[in-house]
Amino acid sequence: MAPRTLAALALVLVAAVGLAAFHFWSVRPQGVRAPETVEAGAAAVAEDPLRATGADPVPRPVAGAPPSPPPEPVGEIVVDVSGKVHRPGVQRLPAGSRVADALRAAGGVRAGTDVTGLNRARVLMDGEQVAVGLPQAPAALDATGGAAGAPGTAGPAALLSLSAATKEQLETLPGVGPVLAQHIIDHRTENGGFRSVDELRQVNGIGDRRFADLRPLVQP
Repeated sequence: MAPRTLAALALVLVAAVGLAAFHFWSVRPQGVRAPETVEAGAAAVAEDPLRATGADPVPRPVAGAPPSPPPEPVGEIVVDVSGKVHRPGVQRLPAGSRVADALRAAGGVRAGTDVTGLNRARVLMDGEQVAVGLPQAPAALDATGGAAGAPGTAGPAALLSLSAATKEQLETLPGVGPVLAQHIIDHRTENGGFRSVDELRQVNGIGDRRFADLRPLVQP
């Protein structure tokens, strides 16, 4: 064969071998790397399967949200417990307390005291007075000699006599406790009774405001 022909055949063989090698290299199997986001998601699902469905059984606080305010403190009321209790006087109780709570705070009712007319389940109001076992004030007589304020008759409300009322009866007046009731009795003993309601101003512990509250409820 001529040298030219041999050279052409050699060139064809080299090209064929190169083409075969390139084809073999291009079709070989290769490993594929998963994207990072997919791998991170798979790891999260493996750690907490509930997150994959969007369910989160444990509520998490929102970043930057202000903390919940603490519950407001319970209010307080002040009542005056007078009469036949072991520790009469002003008592401070939680708001919503009942008469029974005020009696316990005052040491309980004295033995033998009749509390039939006392509603111990009643809710107390701030500033009120609870009188225990005290007799009703005697009714004042009207001009005809009958009891004023009796059922079926017209007349003014019964007034408490400052010169004749007992200590327990004086304690039924608003703002009058055992100490102030004793001051009233001491004053009338020293002065032979009350000649006018205005003499209450001379009693130790009675100021202008308390006198204004007592004046329409009493008589000399």
